[in-house]
Amino acid sequence: MGCGILLSYPQIGIVAGVQGVLVYSLSSALPILLFAYFGPKVRKSCPEGFVLTEWVFQRYGYIAGLYLGILTILTMFLYMASEITSIQSLVELLTGMNGLPAVIVECVVTTIYTTLGGFHTSFFTDNIQGIMMTALLVVVSIAMGTEIHIDKSRIAESGLTLSTRLGWQLFYIFPVAIASNDFFLSGFWLRTFASRNDKELWIACSIATFIIFVYLTLVGFTGIIADWSHVYTGAEDEDSSLAFFMVVNTLPGWVVGFVLVFGVALSTAVLDSLQSAMVSSVSNDLFRNKLPDIWARLLVVVVMVPAIVVGLKSPNVLSIFLIADLISAAVVPSILLGLHPLFYFLNGFDIIASGCGGVLTVFLFGLVYYDGDRTQAGALLILQEGLFNDDWSAFGAFVAAPVGALLWLVGAVIVRWVSVLAYSTIKGNPRSIFTKPEEQVSTDPDGDSVIESSRDAIELASDDDGKAFAIAA
Repeated sequence: MGCGILLSYPQIGIVAGVQGVLVYSLSSALPILLFAYFGPKVRKSCPEGFVLTEWVFQRYGYIAGLYLGILTILTMFLYMASEITSIQSLVELLTGMNGLPAVIVECVVTTIYTTLGGFHTSFFTDNIQGIMMTALLVVVSIAMGTEIHIDKSRIAESGLTLSTRLGWQLFYIFPVAIASNDFFLSGFWLRTFASRNDKELWIACSIATFIIFVYLTLVGFTGIIADWSHVYTGAEDEDSSLAFFMVVNTLPGWVVGFVLVFGVALSTAVLDSLQSAMVSSVSNDLFRNKLPDIWARLLVVVVMVPAIVVGLKSPNVLSIFLIADLISAAVVPSILLGLHPLFYFLNGFDIIASGCGGVLTVFLFGLVYYDGDRTQAGALLILQEGLFNDDWSAFGAFVAAPVGALLWLVGAVIVRWVSVLAYSTIKGNPRSIFTKPEEQVSTDPDGDSVIESSRDAIELASDDDGKAFAIAA
């Protein structure tokens, strides 16, 4: 949880009220449990891996792994940009100074110690971040409770305690968006693979889910407090994403300084995690660990430059998140089907066609929704209008992405099945993609049972006791 939560969650509080805050917080916290469920499955299938893309390389092949790797790096780039946007807003709003020097210093410092210390350093700063986040919430909550005066008549007038159409839409949008996007975050997978065992992974994810829900709910309610205390007036020139800082600026100076220091610390802890995860992804996904570490880290340094440019020009943190969420909603569902034995026949062509088709479906939905206006349909791909329009465009986009992706997956499988059948028939050896590989059980020199496949490609996995066995690619 970086400095970005101080912008996006209070904004939801102002726009969608109590309902929106609770939905957003739950949707952010509960997906952490998915790593406790899917993590052991992925680790068992790919015991030598450390990120999801390594399993995709093994399960779907090189092209599919490269495809997911590029999307993963793009997602982390967008998250870097959003964190830079957040820290710029924090510095400028609380000090009135230009935020660019602070951004550059933060990026340089995190790059230096991440390069020298690697992922272990990121783990260390995460522990510090947890302590500082708790202190920040406690101090700010006490300060708000003693200094902010809520106009009770405003509570009913605001309508923020009532359910809204947007609030109900968010019940679908946020779970789909955040759950799918979390699978793109290599930092989560690095921690999943680093856990000692499956039991401790479940314990850690359960604790994290509870803590994240509580923290994000408290942060989100500052937007509601800003409205009820008339700190946020709703004027056209006011940005609802800055509600938290509007409230903090009414508090004593020492509280403002406290928030500034701790906000920078939060941002630093997240940025170093993204940098270390990107080093892992660049090295593993793009260069298959054949590139010297120093060159991978230098590439991340180069990436920081456009990330700063995008972050400083981005108008809204939530908009950046939504772009990454829409892409992941189209890509992730078909990939995860490969974990189930029932879908043994899926291959790299299928999931690439599915992901690209899901994004294309969003554009096609936009054409229909906007009566053939290609400009507006294209803008829907990046959710240019955000979530807060009084229409169904954003909701439709998040329905079109996963549903369209699965329909394209079915189409890709049919095309491949027909093509393989036709080609093999012409060659005089009819076969189907749905034919399971023939398997037989034998023993290795140590007497352990292994599975032999008629296919040439054999992959190594491990059972619960840690013994290696072979599975068909």
